[in-house]
Amino acid sequence: MAITAAMVKELRESTGAGMMDAKKALEETSGDMEAAVDWLRTKGLAKAAKKSGRVAAEGLVAVAVQDGKGVAVEVNSETDFVGKNEEFQSMVRAIAEAALDVDSVEELNSAQLNGKPVTEVLTDAIARIGENMTLRRMVATTGETVVSYVHNAAAPNMGKIGVLVALKGDAAKAQEIGKQIAMHIAATSPASLSEADLDPALIEREKSVLTEQARESGKPDAVIEKMIVGRMAKFFEEVTLLGQKFVINPDVTVAQAAKDAGLQVTGYARVAVGEGIEKKEEDFAAEVAKTLRGA
Repeated sequence: MAITAAMVKELRESTGAGMMDAKKALEETSGDMEAAVDWLRTKGLAKAAKKSGRVAAEGLVAVAVQDGKGVAVEVNSETDFVGKNEEFQSMVRAIAEAALDVDSVEELNSAQLNGKPVTEVLTDAIARIGENMTLRRMVATTGETVVSYVHNAAAPNMGKIGVLVALKGDAAKAQEIGKQIAMHIAATSPASLSEADLDPALIEREKSVLTEQARESGKPDAVIEKMIVGRMAKFFEEVTLLGQKFVINPDVTVAQAAKDAGLQVTGYARVAVGEGIEKKEEDFAAEVAKTLRGA
């Protein structure tokens, strides 16, 4: 497979590696971007295995909680300006409230809102506001107590990041520490609640990378095995909510902080606007010229 400059640029931006190292990684992995990231990590040349974060979608995430159920709904628009539109905000809020009575985004699309299915409500809003809009997803969490939090709020209960935390134990204490844990989740974006919930494929991929890194050291197999055990334990601590150091008090984990309050975290959800959607990057001067041409 031909390695293009665009591929090298993408790999450099996502890992912080040098240009020649990025090119070498792509050549060694026949252009497989994910494998190239792992190759760079194995060689100690990648600062972080992360995407650039540029996304095509704008819009809002709205949260709603009722009777032990919390929902987070993402409604996308083309520009950030629409997220500040009161009509758009009102619609997103109503959609989130409707989501409390359904179990999936498919059901939500068909749910009645002011006498119309949500899909029709969106179509009408597109015609009035003049931008394409989509109901991208909804996530639900249930528990004895569910606490919500919105980061970068544009209006009450809606913003760029919506978080739900389910807790078991005293409701008053759950509200207090639940808000703190929700803020922690917004900041750290854990991959799962605990090691048991972590995607096995992610575990195997990390173990494979760490094994190759350890072998690069040239140490005996017995030593390498111990190194991997220790590094995997550190990995689980970094990516699982219950294993992470609590941002409010880094001396304890999130699990321990909840336990000290007589509580147990049983579930969570984190939804950020546009995450996972690639954005087409266009040169600003070309964009202006395109507009002037009426394209």
